[in-house]
Amino acid sequence: MNETEIIAAVRTVLAEHMNHPHLAGFAPEARLNEDLYLDSVLVLQIFLNLELEFGLSVPEEIISRQDIATVADLAVLLARGSAAPVPQPAAGEGVHGELDYDIKVHCFVSCLCDGLKKRKLDHRPFYFGIWDTPFAVSERAQLLYHGPGIAQDFFKVWFERLYGVAIEDWYDAARSKEQNIETLLARIAHRPTEGSVMVMLDMFHLPERENKFNQNPFPHYLMLEDSGNPATFGVLDPDYRWEGEIARQTVLNAVRQPTVAGGYAFDGSAAHPPEDADVRAYFEACFRPHENPLADRLREIVRAHLAGRDGLTLGDLPLAVRELPVITIRKYAYEHGFAYFWRALKLPATEFDPWCDEIETLIQQLKTLHYDCMKLGQTADAGLADAVLARIDDIDAQEFKLKRKLGAIFGQWCVERFPADLASYARRAAR
Repeated sequence: MNETEIIAAVRTVLAEHMNHPHLAGFAPEARLNEDLYLDSVLVLQIFLNLELEFGLSVPEEIISRQDIATVADLAVLLARGSAAPVPQPAAGEGVHGELDYDIKVHCFVSCLCDGLKKRKLDHRPFYFGIWDTPFAVSERAQLLYHGPGIAQDFFKVWFERLYGVAIEDWYDAARSKEQNIETLLARIAHRPTEGSVMVMLDMFHLPERENKFNQNPFPHYLMLEDSGNPATFGVLDPDYRWEGEIARQTVLNAVRQPTVAGGYAFDGSAAHPPEDADVRAYFEACFRPHENPLADRLREIVRAHLAGRDGLTLGDLPLAVRELPVITIRKYAYEHGFAYFWRALKLPATEFDPWCDEIETLIQQLKTLHYDCMKLGQTADAGLADAVLARIDDIDAQEFKLKRKLGAIFGQWCVERFPADLASYARRAAR
C-alpha cells in the first residue's frame, strides 16, 4: 500500500472498526493526539486493524515509535515498512554535564521535585521509588495505575527525610467534596511565597490540556495558585511541563469528579541536599532485586484470561492492559538511578549510554507486549499465547539485567561512601 492508500485505510479503520467520534478534523496533516484525540493505545488499535483487516505489516520498531505526530507521519512509516532512525541529540558532557536533564514519569513525585530543581538540588535520588512504585489489579484482572489503597505516604515520609521538607495532607476524605474545595481555596489564598498547593483532579475534564493517554478517568496531581484574575487559577503541571491559566470553574469541576480525591501542601524554601546515609536507606527501601512486580502481574493477567477465570475471555484482555502505557513510562526512572550513582562514582560517560539503551529496550518490549496482548484479545487466537508469555519472560529478564547492574554500582557507591561498612557489603554481595 502507498501513503495515500494507507491514509484512506486509517480513516476506514477509525470510522468503521473503531467508531471513533473525532473524525471531523481528519486529514493527512491532522495531529493524532491534539486534533484526533488518539492516545498511544488507540494508535496501537489502528496498527492492529491495519494488520488484521488490510494485511499491512507493522514492524515492531514502528509499534514502539514515540514521534509519530500526524496521520501523514504514520502513513509514511507504514509505507516504508520500517522506521527511520530517531535523530540523536548532539554529543555533550552527557551524564556528567548539567543537571537540567529530566524525566517526567510520576505526577506526585514531579510536583515535589519541581521545587528541588529550582533550588539546584539533585532530585534524582527521589526517583529510586518510581520504577517499582505500586499499581493495582482489579477483581476483573485489569491493570490499574491508580486505585483504592494506593497512597503517597511512602513518598511523603522519605521526601521529608531526604530533603527536610514536610508534606501536609490537607484533603480530608471524611469531609464532602465542597468542604474540601473550601479548604483548597483557603490554601491557595494563603499560600506562602515559596509554598505549593497540590490537588488531585481528573485530567479528562480539562479539555484545554493535552492528555496523551486519553484516559477516562485520568487521576492526576498538579499545583494551583492565585493568578491575580478571579476567573482563573494559575496552574503548574510539572509532569507535563505545562504552566498557564485555566478557568477557575473548569478546574474545580475536575476536582469535584468522584474518581479523584487528594491534596497536599509543602514549603520547599528550607530544602537541603540529602545525606548519603539517607540516600542509601531510601535505595534499600525501594530496591527489589529479586522480583519484578509488573512482569509478574502481567503474566498472571494473561493466564487468567487464557484460563477463563471468573468468566473472563480473551476478548477482555485489551481492556485489562489498557493502562499499561502509564505504568510503562515509570521504567524511565531507572535512568535517574543509574545517572545518580554514575556521576557520584565518576564512571566513564561512554559506558553510561549503553545502559540507557538497555532501559529503552525494556520500555519498547513493554510497548510491543501491549500490542501483542491487544492482538491476542481481538483475534481470540489462543495459539498466540505462547509468544505473549515468552515476551513477558523477555521483559522479566531485561529488567533483572538492569537491576543487577544498578545493584552493582550501588554497591560500589556504598563501598566508596561507607568504607567502615565494607565487611557487611561483602557479605551482602556473597548472598
